[in-house]
Amino acid sequence: MSRPLAAEYVPGARPDAGTAVFLHGLGGWTHNWAALIEHLRPSVHCLALDLPGFGRSAPPPDGLVTVRRQAAAVARHLDRTGHRRVHLVGNSLGGLTALHLAAHRPELVSTLTLVSPVLPALPPPQALRISLLGLPGAHRLYARLLSARSPDRQLDDLYGLIYADPSRVDAEQRATEARERLRRAELPYAQQMLAQGVRAVVRSHLRPAGEASAWQQAHRVTAPTLLVYGREDRLVPFRSAARAYAAFRDARLLTLPGVGHVAMQEHPGAVATAFRALLAESRRTPGG
Repeated sequence: MSRPLAAEYVPGARPDAGTAVFLHGLGGWTHNWAALIEHLRPSVHCLALDLPGFGRSAPPPDGLVTVRRQAAAVARHLDRTGHRRVHLVGNSLGGLTALHLAAHRPELVSTLTLVSPVLPALPPPQALRISLLGLPGAHRLYARLLSARSPDRQLDDLYGLIYADPSRVDAEQRATEARERLRRAELPYAQQMLAQGVRAVVRSHLRPAGEASAWQQAHRVTAPTLLVYGREDRLVPFRSAARAYAAFRDARLLTLPGVGHVAMQEHPGAVATAFRALLAESRRTPGG
């Protein structure tokens, strides 16, 4: 039996507004979207989900994480709660999950927004080092290494990896994320899920012949799509933005200088402006 996903729901200002659904990246959680949701709540209802094994969602019973399974869990949640034609937003691994859902369940998705999606490409050196976490047993070594570093130092390392300018992190956000990291450190499956998430990305990059790659899925997506890339992203190569723009049938591209892997946290205002423009355009399009 599938387990329900943990969720944070923020109603919009208008009862008849559409619903935006947010999917976090590897090791993330619903709070990753808090800043963007504050900008968007006048326009849409906002539903942030914790993917299986992350945040406050239970791990899969067999401990296996794949993009297809993550997308299926999101689809079950939307089916169970009666959501249709949502504005689907994903970051990083959540971007791959959102892409899979848009390609395979188009009736669920009105628009698609991908923030630094980890589409198959030669990754930067930092991403290659993270991929080593997917090796058998590597997560246990990683856990031992983490235990030797203070929680503050762990957060410094994280922000240095995903932000172009870590000074943008304010004290309240840092305190919230520090509490969440301490909570997750007590969960027996946390490091295993991190390793499984890395493997899910690697599998998507090494898709066997005969299976639809993420790039093939991009060609299948019919929903109007917004692509957001930070020019200083240390995990997703900026050069992949042009290929992504060409891959989708109906794409818009927002590139942000001085921004890293989490544009929705670093510059939520710019992402919100582009998102609202996508919604306005989709309303003017027949069937949008």
